[in-house]
Amino acid sequence: MPTLITSPTRVAAAGEPPKTIEEFVGRANSEEPRLSVAHMRSPAGWTEPGQRPEFDEFTLVLHGELRVEHDAGSITVRAGQAVHTAPGEWIRYGSPGAEGAEYIAVCLPAFSPDTVHRD
Repeated sequence: MPTLITSPTRVAAAGEPPKTIEEFVGRANSEEPRLSVAHMRSPAGWTEPGQRPEFDEFTLVLHGELRVEHDAGSITVRAGQAVHTAPGEWIRYGSPGAEGAEYIAVCLPAFSPDTVHRD
């Protein structure tokens, strides 16, 4: 039988100024370790510490743009575009544009503070 997820869990976010994370599926909201699905809203000028996660992350930008820095440079992901980051690669996310960014992040396996390995 299908399971209704009635609301997300707000999760503490890294970076400044603070962004909003609402996890619908994952360890915090549904106790699901296989993957996580979160709705993110980051303000203009937000940036987080670099990280070298143990999970795949698939990010779909809904509004604004997201900058993804990596060892070889950076990628700007605009509304209607997506990016995949692989386990073990160094990355840092930010929303440098005036409108910030709204996006969906899917992590496989689910996001965990123990496996993100922030700088």
